Amino acid sequence: MLKRFEGFTKGINLGGWLSQCDHTKERHETFITEEDIRNISLWGVDHVRVPVDYYIFKDENGNTLEDGFSLVDNCISWCKKYNLNMVLDLHKTAGYIFDEEEIPFFFEKDLQDKFVQLWREFAERYSKYNDMLCFELLNEVVDEDLSETWNDIADRAIKAIREVSKDIRIIIGGAKHNAAFCVKNLRAPVDKNMVFTFHCYEPVLFTHQSAHWVKGMPLDYSIGFPIEYDVAKSETEKYLESENQKIYNIMESSAIDREFFKKFFSEAVMIAEKYDIPLYCGEYGVIDRAPTDATLKWYEEINAAFCDLGIARCAWTYKEMDFGIIDEHYKEIKDKLIKLL
Repeated sequence: MLKRFEGFTKGINLGGWLSQCDHTKERHETFITEEDIRNISLWGVDHVRVPVDYYIFKDENGNTLEDGFSLVDNCISWCKKYNLNMVLDLHKTAGYIFDEEEIPFFFEKDLQDKFVQLWREFAERYSKYNDMLCFELLNEVVDEDLSETWNDIADRAIKAIREVSKDIRIIIGGAKHNAAFCVKNLRAPVDKNMVFTFHCYEPVLFTHQSAHWVKGMPLDYSIGFPIEYDVAKSETEKYLESENQKIYNIMESSAIDREFFKKFFSEAVMIAEKYDIPLYCGEYGVIDRAPTDATLKWYEEINAAFCDLGIARCAWTYKEMDFGIIDEHYKEIKDKLIKLL
């Protein structure tokens, strides 16, 4: 049986606040406030995942920016006040952004040293909150060929954290944007306070329909849900790049449904069970261009798979970012959607 991720069963991402945004003072102070955390606490979720960028904590010379740490301090205090737990997710680090092709981080030791040092500082500042806080090392390593390089870097960061704290939980994901089928490339966890993670936006054809950043995706593309497996496969092959087709090469199904998701997650579940550690889907969601009735059905199916398998999860995302659950697009289904998180 899969080990339970205590305190992090279901949550919501706070995307676009401290990462993937223009880092202005106004943005930092107004995009997410204490009132948002209070509202989220009424949803029945148990945690928030907070994506952050390296350069809100350090300048180009490696000097500490206390204003960045103060933002995390505030979020921790709000979460404690409203009985929510929190994942601190380093979404972008020096030399690495998951949606850019230039990734010197994996090849330059000084950038890796900055990464390790930041995690040491996070541990020194925040490991005292280990009852409600987890560390997620890095969001969405892209190139599967860099899996071993990533394992080496991650080992250094884990060692630095463990020199400060033996028991704060550390989350780590694999390559191909944290694909479930890349969990197998992660090294054995160093202790029982590790968590393996993956993300799931399958089928991309549905969850990212009309998304301008997905190569090959027609800007007027629309498709409902559920989808027959053969239709999803053929349409994906017609429009999207080979990386989006891989899922159809590694598994067969009759439809994209609960059983499809369970089969897709099964290898990652088996690996986590082998090591007796939790498994966490740190991102999943549907773009705000999809039909809302179809969105609800997708959430029903993937949520059922998570519950059947005992996988912890965190939906993308609370506000804006093309996936915002509190935005106008989801207004008519928001209450039903929240129940399916």
